[in-house]
Amino acid sequence: MSDTDLPAPDQAPGAPHPRDTLVLFGQNEAENEFLHAYGSNRLHHGWLLTGPQGVGKATLAWRIARFLLATPPADDDGMFDAPPPPETLDIDPDHPVSRRILAGAEPGLASITRSVNDKGRMRDQIVVDDVRKLNRFFGLSSADGGHRVVIVDAVDEMNANAANALLKMLEEPPARTTLLLVSHQPSRLLATIRSRCRTLRLSPLSADDMQSALDQTGTHALEQGEHLAALASGSVGAALRLTNLGGLQIYAELIAILNTLPRLDRARALALAEAAAQRGASEKFELLLTLIDTALARLARTGATGQPPTPEAAPGEAAALARLAGEPQKGRAWAEVAATITRRARHGQAVNLDPASLVLDTFFKMQETAAG
Repeated sequence: MSDTDLPAPDQAPGAPHPRDTLVLFGQNEAENEFLHAYGSNRLHHGWLLTGPQGVGKATLAWRIARFLLATPPADDDGMFDAPPPPETLDIDPDHPVSRRILAGAEPGLASITRSVNDKGRMRDQIVVDDVRKLNRFFGLSSADGGHRVVIVDAVDEMNANAANALLKMLEEPPARTTLLLVSHQPSRLLATIRSRCRTLRLSPLSADDMQSALDQTGTHALEQGEHLAALASGSVGAALRLTNLGGLQIYAELIAILNTLPRLDRARALALAEAAAQRGASEKFELLLTLIDTALARLARTGATGQPPTPEAAPGEAAALARLAGEPQKGRAWAEVAATITRRARHGQAVNLDPASLVLDTFFKMQETAAG
């Protein structure tokens, strides 16, 4: 397999690459915060873009990069005719910088992601050599006097040596350089890295913004928009995964099975387990485990708050959750079994337990909880 055959580590399956996504939905607050810093000459050299995975952090990073590289610095020497500060990050797709970025030929931009090892396989971490490549980038691009931008996606994936190498660059940043660090789990980062960056927090998308973002990828699920938004927790990346793998249908079937508890419909549970255990269905099996975790979390939340989460993530979900977790004691029971099931499921995967048996065992544990 060649490098070009491998999936891009910074691209969600079924979605365009963030550099190709010119419109960002639902993140006006984060964009305006950056523009305010830029317009008031308080542009920090390091920015930490945080928030749930799939809400547009990488897209925002590429938008900022395009903006910084295409926007000439304000030549304000005190004259009254100085141009007003920019009000948007939008850059014309026909701008030379936009064209060069799309072609992967912008000399002022460096993108750091997980790389391919000597065996032609994608690494599971960003290694120190990936970060050290920036030394050559800074040396080659320093003579033109323009702005330089570095995108690290995702910075959570750096190993210890890579993190320390990046920290040195944040401590002594090259002139006219902005580092944009995409982070899904900022708590995993070195505290010294976090302290040297300004944080931009991105929020989960609303159902309307989710649909607009999905339309941009060519994915249309308008008739199930509220269910999709609830199940994806405002993440476009999660919504794409759900759509591509039939996740809404799987979750609807899962809720239908839960609605038979405590008298579990074993035939229906077995059918769902076997469908997820088919050869070549590893992604669907992983998705099913994730959806079981989601259902258990929503059951626990129902017991804790006294009402099911809104909107529903599947038809009939609210009634099922209210019946199975209608009081705080039941909510605590579902929270406890959720931890047990998650632990048992991950252990079962580690020892290659038969997927169908693993799913059935999970349903039996849920049956015990419903009957308790």
